[in-house]
Amino acid sequence: MDLIYNNVRYGVGMVILNQNKNIFAGRKVTPNSKMISWYLKQSWQMPQGGIEGSEEPYETVLRELREEIGTDNVRYIAETSDWLEYRLPSSLLRAGHHPIIGQRQKWFLLQFLGKNSDINLNATAHSEFDIWKWMTIGNIIRLSVHFKHRMYIDIFKIFRPYIDALP
Repeated sequence: MDLIYNNVRYGVGMVILNQNKNIFAGRKVTPNSKMISWYLKQSWQMPQGGIEGSEEPYETVLRELREEIGTDNVRYIAETSDWLEYRLPSSLLRAGHHPIIGQRQKWFLLQFLGKNSDINLNATAHSEFDIWKWMTIGNIIRLSVHFKHRMYIDIFKIFRPYIDALP
């Protein structure tokens, strides 16, 4: 069961760095719906997911990594001290169909220890992403869905000193 309070889902997000300090991003699989714009279907994001039951946030990180990218072969670097939040735009909220109005997330900075061939977007029956690539911070912000831009900028401000300190 997802942890939800006042129609805001609690979850985690992951900034996953490769050896070149590029960041994992996936293009979100979205249903073919007239309600979803072309832009949303072409948007990229970093892995994220909802906290279930009594999970601790880092437990959720590892579960979501296994589900979304097929591996949890990462090293923990840092996490946000605060929960960051975004709200869904009203165009995505249909009365009675979408009780969740946003997400409040704890973000984690991780270093990927595996090989690209370890990444498997079809690790579960319900894929989160249809394709993935390593991106720069600027490209992730530019190619992410508009309602996540501010949060992504804040995440990278928080994690930039850690990223810069890596060899």
